Amino acid sequence: MSGAMEYKGYMGSVGYSDEDEVFHGRLTGLRDLVTFEGTDVRSLRKAFHGAVDDYLATCGRLSKKPDTPFKGSFNVRVGADLHKRAAVYAAEHSKKLNAVVSEALESYLR
Repeated sequence: MSGAMEYKGYMGSVGYSDEDEVFHGRLTGLRDLVTFEGTDVRSLRKAFHGAVDDYLATCGRLSKKPDTPFKGSFNVRVGADLHKRAAVYAAEHSKKLNAVVSEALESYLR
């Protein structure tokens, strides 16, 4: 994945602010907002790891279950016509709609 970092199963976005001359990011795939920044790649990576570790420790202190990124389910809004066409295709091929969507994503992302 371009423009991203991974640590302990968590993904972090990577951006750069020319105005502030700082790299920045946030943990992706979470409901909670967790951000980090650094002035170079090494400090950004260290801040990213620290943000993940701090997030997990904070959840532990609060007895809160940490969000699990990329659980395997998400909502997709495709419009009524595409929804209908996909459902008809699934029925005609004796498949579940989820299987059709998974196959389409797999094919598209290949």
